[in-house]
Order: sequence, then structure tokens, then C-alpha cells
Amino acid sequence: VHTCSKTRFLSSLYYFAFNSSFKRENQSVLHGKHLNKESLTQVGRSSALLRRNIHRLEKGLIMRPRREIFAKDYILETVEQFKRCVALNTIERNEMEWAYDVLTEYFDSIIINGEKSVEKAYHIFSKASSVYLERNRSLSKDFKFIPYSRESSLQSNISYEELKKLFLQRRSVRWFDQDKKVEAQSLMDAIELASLAPSACNRQPFKFYFTVDQNKAREIAKIPMGTAGFADNIVALIVIVGDLSYYPYERDRHVIYIDASLAAMQLMLALETLGLSSCPVNWPDIESFEVKMEKKLGLTKNLRPIILLPVGYADLTGLIPSSSKKSSSELAVQI
Repeated sequence: VHTCSKTRFLSSLYYFAFNSSFKRENQSVLHGKHLNKESLTQVGRSSALLRRNIHRLEKGLIMRPRREIFAKDYILETVEQFKRCVALNTIERNEMEWAYDVLTEYFDSIIINGEKSVEKAYHIFSKASSVYLERNRSLSKDFKFIPYSRESSLQSNISYEELKKLFLQRRSVRWFDQDKKVEAQSLMDAIELASLAPSACNRQPFKFYFTVDQNKAREIAKIPMGTAGFADNIVALIVIVGDLSYYPYERDRHVIYIDASLAAMQLMLALETLGLSSCPVNWPDIESFEVKMEKKLGLTKNLRPIILLPVGYADLTGLIPSSSKKSSSELAVQI
């Protein structure tokens, strides 16, 4: 191990010849890449390409100073994907509204000035948007999904101390009240708030698999190692699953873990506001566990379990680990 760790070549040789730990990840990334390419024409309820590029346009629209023309290298593929999505008519309503609004704002804001690719994109968008608007004539909105000033954004009255109380209230609870059933709607409400978490290029490459069936929850919860001793006490369960088909490049293979973790933290805090407790359970990359979860949830190779979250109403007599945290002075490094 020491010798092979000295160079990239020897490290690659080690994991090729002596250690197969990365084989599943290699297949998952490659299968995701394959599905990403397919998704350009076989569009479902969401388009990774459209979401990414619309978000890129938004970032261009908020720049100071804003350039007279931008996005020349990707605007054509963006409007072509928009046109495809309009034709297939399978995309979620909010996603299409967002795409239409931002593209409209983009073309209203730039100066084409003879730029052929942008001019071509404008004509494609004009035709596609006519079809979109004709189909959605009854659509009435009080706002547009376009960049807005921080001054006009929603402001809460939550103080630092109140937020800290919520953070301290959220603990990893392993003992749940067996007489209180968790309603599916409560989990949906929490997931709604979790969906507001930041996500790279707003792709949100994850899904929340959940059950409020105690038997199913306990069966699934017993797959990883981290639930030994309390799995039979679990009354509901959420499994956050990352989707590698959102990315055409290997460089983004870790984004599913970042984005899902950001959403998971908001999910746990949202659950607390609904009177529900939870306990994030680590999901180690162990082949036998992966196979079991894959079969149990019906996951394809591009879908990777990231975290399990037992959920329920806390048994108020159950003990909670103190889990003393590191201080900010120990964690912070000023640069």
C-alpha cells in the first residue's frame, strides 16, 4: 500500500489488480454518464441539461456589470433542449415555467448584434415558446421565475438564538413512540422544505424514498450496520438516494453526496418543526449492503444510497447521546 500510494499510476494499478473496492462506483459513474446522454432525447419529468443551463443563464443575468451578450457557447443547446421538452410535454410544470421565464428574460436582455448562434437560438426559442404558450393559455402567475433583488426576497424574523435552539433541539433520536403513527403527509411536508436546499446548478440529483409502514421501515433499516440494537424500534424511514445520471462528466461524481447532504440537514430540521425526530444513519460502501438495498428499493446502477433517516415521534423517556461537538475555534481556520 505504501509503495503504490506514491504515484497515480501505481495507485490505479493497486485498485485494478489488488483491490476491487471502486468497481461499483466505476460502474455507477459510467452508467450514469450513459443515461445522461440518453436523457438528452428521452426526457422524463426533469431535464438535467435544461436545469443546469437555465441556472447558468440566471448567473449570467445577475452579473455586475452584465455583458451585452453571453452564453454563446451553450445557448443553442439550451433552446434545442427547451424545444424538445415542449414537444414531449413530460417535464414538471414548475421546471418548464422557470425555463421559459429565464429564457425570455435572457433574450429580452441581450443585444444579439449579428451573433449567428444566438440569433439562431432566438428563432428556435420563439417558435417553441409559441407552442408552449398556446398549450398553457390558462396559466396565470403573479410572479416570474427570474432573478430578483435580495431586497425583495422573503425575510424571516428568526434570531441567531432561536435558530441555535432548533439546532440544539435536533438530536439523533433512536427511540420512538410506538403508539404514534407517522403520517406520509408529514414526511412530504418536510421533504418540501428539504427541496429548498442549495444544489449545484440547481440539478437536485437525488430522491427521497420513504415508508411509514413499520415492517418495511425496520426491514430496510436493518441493512446497514449503524442500526444494530434499535432497528426494531423504527416506525418510519427515509432513504436519500443520489442519481449519477445528472452528470455527463466524471468530475461531478461526488456532487450527489454534497447536494443530498445539504438537503438532508434541512430535512432533519424541518422534521423537528413538525414534532418529528430522526437519526441520520451512515451508509458505507459495502458490496453486500449495496446489493440488498438495490433489490429492496429497485435501484438501477446509477442510483446510489447516501443516507438513511429513521423518523418518528420521540419516546421522551429514551436516552440521547450527548455527542459533545468541537468548538468553532477548533474547527475554524482563518486564511
